[in-house]
Amino acid sequence: MRIIYNKVFLEHHTGMHPESRKRLELFNDLPEVGLESGIEYLRLIHSKDYVRQVQDASRLSAHLNQDTITSPGSFEAACYAVGATILAAEEGGFALVRPPGHHAYPHKASGFCLFNSVAIATEKLAREGRRVLIFDFDGHLGDGTCEIFYDNDRVMYWSLHQYPAFPGHGFVDEIGMGKGKGFTVNVPLPPGCGDDIFMDAIKNFLPVAEQFQPDIVAVSAGFDAHLYDPLLDMKTTVGTYYQIGSLLRERFPRIFATLEGGYNIDVLRRCVYNFVAGINGAPAPFTEEPTVSGMRVWETYDMYLHTAVGLLSKYWKF
Repeated sequence: MRIIYNKVFLEHHTGMHPESRKRLELFNDLPEVGLESGIEYLRLIHSKDYVRQVQDASRLSAHLNQDTITSPGSFEAACYAVGATILAAEEGGFALVRPPGHHAYPHKASGFCLFNSVAIATEKLAREGRRVLIFDFDGHLGDGTCEIFYDNDRVMYWSLHQYPAFPGHGFVDEIGMGKGKGFTVNVPLPPGCGDDIFMDAIKNFLPVAEQFQPDIVAVSAGFDAHLYDPLLDMKTTVGTYYQIGSLLRERFPRIFATLEGGYNIDVLRRCVYNFVAGINGAPAPFTEEPTVSGMRVWETYDMYLHTAVGLLSKYWKF
């Protein structure tokens, strides 16, 4: 898995904001990859009116909502983020992009996100006849992605996220609707959960992902569940991201990823490189002392776990 990066993503200027260009400036030593804009694919997910709204807002440096800022370079950066994610899907790469995408809905921006890159790439693959597993380990629920595929049985959406936290939902009873019932797997994690619970949650629901038999795994790779991230109260370390990469490599033959959250610029680089090393079967470049969750946190997690398993056992074997 190579990292797909281009300085065009720095042209999305947000000023003093958690999702700033500083997140990617630390990767400026990476070689730039030639990219094509993903503008032609936006309508796979987003409405014509919404695409125009983002374009107009960027021209004026207007806010799309209280949290989501634009600048004159934002529309182009977001289009190239889609293009990079589609390239990642084609070659099994890691699209190191911004703005992120998994909160974006077909008709509106949300949570720093303009266009939902992973959803667009997934929809393209689904229309080509592929079964796609979206694995979202960002510390926030990717509510846009979740809604887009909520009634779809050719795409499985599997999310681990802090609960409660923005965007305010993603509980265990949200498992899809219609023919997509059972194909949304929400794994809420209580504040304070460490490496032990995070990996336990992955291993408990991995059988569901394997039974789905995806042709390809799309990873919404957010690193804001890290111990030192300023936006959440999770306690994972860089070792967990290496383990996730290794586990995916062992279980699934085709994987690609796109960057979502992760707002501590001092640790984001280490998280990304550990995850990619795990996917590539290389030694972990960074280590931290693993974190352990408290008893109260375990009790809450166990309650969520058993409820989720009970609801999903109608559709999958555990």
